[in-house]
Amino acid sequence: MGSGAVTRLWGVRPRWRTDVLGDFFCPGCGGDRNYRRQHGRRWLRLLGAPVVPLGTVAGSVQCTGCHGRYGLESLEQPTCVRLGSMLRDAQYTVALAMLAAGGTAHRTAREAACAVVREAGFEDCGEAQVLAALAALSGLGAELYEAHDLEEPGGRRLGQAGGLAVELHAVLEPLAPHLARQGRERLVSQGAAIALADGRFLPQEREALAAIGRCLDLPPARVAELLEAATRAPYGNL
Repeated sequence: MGSGAVTRLWGVRPRWRTDVLGDFFCPGCGGDRNYRRQHGRRWLRLLGAPVVPLGTVAGSVQCTGCHGRYGLESLEQPTCVRLGSMLRDAQYTVALAMLAAGGTAHRTAREAACAVVREAGFEDCGEAQVLAALAALSGLGAELYEAHDLEEPGGRRLGQAGGLAVELHAVLEPLAPHLARQGRERLVSQGAAIALADGRFLPQEREALAAIGRCLDLPPARVAELLEAATRAPYGNL
């Protein structure tokens, strides 16, 4: 009997059992797909039927589209849908952080922040909603927003404290490993444009932008270069 016939009679193959179904970014397909998270055991097979268990095999993820099998670490990569949502939240939070650092007295700064928020995908989010969210995240209470006169100069400056500081870390740090350097730099540049909408950088605005850069894992020297470039670029080009 030839070796090919022996191979068809006997063989060792795993037997898989599905633990969880879900969505993931498939490395083989290059897009969002459904997956099966599975565990398995190797079996000695006779004529294709399992007869003797030989030990467990490491858990894996199988794509239901291409049927490729990948390590469990593939689930750590966010789906395209999730990554888009994370980026929108990042732009929104950066806009709030810059308003908190520079104050809400100047209409140009408020308009620049709202433009970033709308670009992020929150098309129905206007100035009132942005200021309400800023008051809530800054821990200053809704009464600050209700009492604030949008037309009057000298509006109260909202410090980078409370929930907003926590939100920066919570939103930006998980995004940083999955966003290309150019994308992370653009978030800093958008924040810089908001700060410059009403004039020069204030010290607290530079501090806020430095914090954003740290959350995005950008070197301080590169953040400084981005801020210098922002002083020479119109907002629309950022």
